[in-house]
Amino acid sequence: MPMIDIYAAEGTFGDPHALAVELATELKAIERVPDIPMFRENTAAFVHQIAPGSFANVDGEGGHVRVQVLTNAGALDREQQLAVVERFTQLVADAAGDPALARRTWVLLTEAAEGGWGLWGHAHTNAELVQAARDEIGRLSAGA
Repeated sequence: MPMIDIYAAEGTFGDPHALAVELATELKAIERVPDIPMFRENTAAFVHQIAPGSFANVDGEGGHVRVQVLTNAGALDREQQLAVVERFTQLVADAAGDPALARRTWVLLTEAAEGGWGLWGHAHTNAELVQAARDEIGRLSAGA
């Protein structure tokens, strides 16, 4: 149930909401988690539009995008890490209508510490998250 934060200058994306949905959907697919409410409702992206000129690189240029992906510890293996960075970079450039933005997009993969993933008012361990998913799948199967 990752959280995705996208930071870009105001006006970079024509439809920030569509980008948020697309990134959340893509990450859920890359993680290969079950398509259950627990994951659908708690995999989300936030587009932070910041004032132009409020960030810069060493040369004073500010046409960059920063994407931070926070997952529970160990959620992504190396293949999935590579896929997230590649796909997110492309989706950001596409959403901006600027293929060159791929060279100025930073994707940071961050893991919450074991027990540091809060959901439903509880700081879950990875084992607890797995069990919660299994419990939900069981409830959904019983109701089907």
